[in-house]
Amino acid sequence: MQKDYQLFDSHLHIIDKRYPLVPNNGYMPESFTNTDYLSRMLPYNLCGGAIVSGSFQAFDQTYLIEALKNLGPSFVGVTQLPNTVSNGEILQLDDIGVRAIRFNLKRGGSEEIRHLSSLASRINEVAGWHVELYADSAMLADLFGVLIKLPAVSIDHLGLSKAGFKLLVQLAEKGVKVKATGFSRVDFPIANALKDLYSANPGSLMFGTDLPSTRAPREYTHEDFMLIIEALGSKAAENVFNKNALNLYKPRNS
Repeated sequence: MQKDYQLFDSHLHIIDKRYPLVPNNGYMPESFTNTDYLSRMLPYNLCGGAIVSGSFQAFDQTYLIEALKNLGPSFVGVTQLPNTVSNGEILQLDDIGVRAIRFNLKRGGSEEIRHLSSLASRINEVAGWHVELYADSAMLADLFGVLIKLPAVSIDHLGLSKAGFKLLVQLAEKGVKVKATGFSRVDFPIANALKDLYSANPGSLMFGTDLPSTRAPREYTHEDFMLIIEALGSKAAENVFNKNALNLYKPRNS
C-alpha cells in the first residue's frame, strides 16, 4: 500500500556525528545517517523530503550541507539561524536547497521568539522561505496575531496539545500549514484531528515520518502512514502525502 502513493516526507532528521552536536537538556541523540534514512524508507515511493534541524544541532549548517548534497535535489532543508545571519548567507543556503527557518519553542536551540516577526519577514523577502514552529499549540494564543500576518508558516506535530487544538484549526483556516507528524507525541485522537484540520483547509496538512523519532514515546511505524488513508480517504491522502508539501517547499528538482 505504501508504494501506491508518492511520499514527500515533510519532517525527518539526519544525525551525523561527524558534525557538531550540542546536548539539549542532557539529551544527545543516536546517529541516524543519510544511509540509515534511505534504508528505512525502502518500502515507500519516496519523492523527497525536508531535513529538519533539531535542538541538538543548534546553528550548525555543516551537517545539513552534507546531507542535502548526498540526498539530492528532491530534498530540502529546514534550518536554525541567528538573527544576525546575513542576507548573503541566507542566499547561499537557498542555493543548496534550504527552504525554511525553524523556531524551536519546545526544546530551544534556535533563535529567540522575539525575533520571529522580523526574521521571518526578512528570510521570506530575501529567499522566499517560510517559518516552522515546534511548539505546543496551547502556547500560540499570544502569537496568533503575529502568525497570521507572516508570509508563510508551518507548525510541527499537529501542535502537540489538545488544549490548543481549536486554535490550531483556526490557524489552518487562515493558511498556516500543519505537519501530520510525531503521532505518539500528541495527547488527543489522531484520526479526528486529521479530519478537522483537513476540513478546515485541504491545503494545510503535510505528512512526515519524524524519523528517527528522537525523544518520542515511540518510533514512527507504517501504521502512522496508513492512518492518513483510513482517516481521510485516498484522494485527500495524495494531498497530505505529497502535493501540499511540494507546493510549500519547492525542491530544486521540481
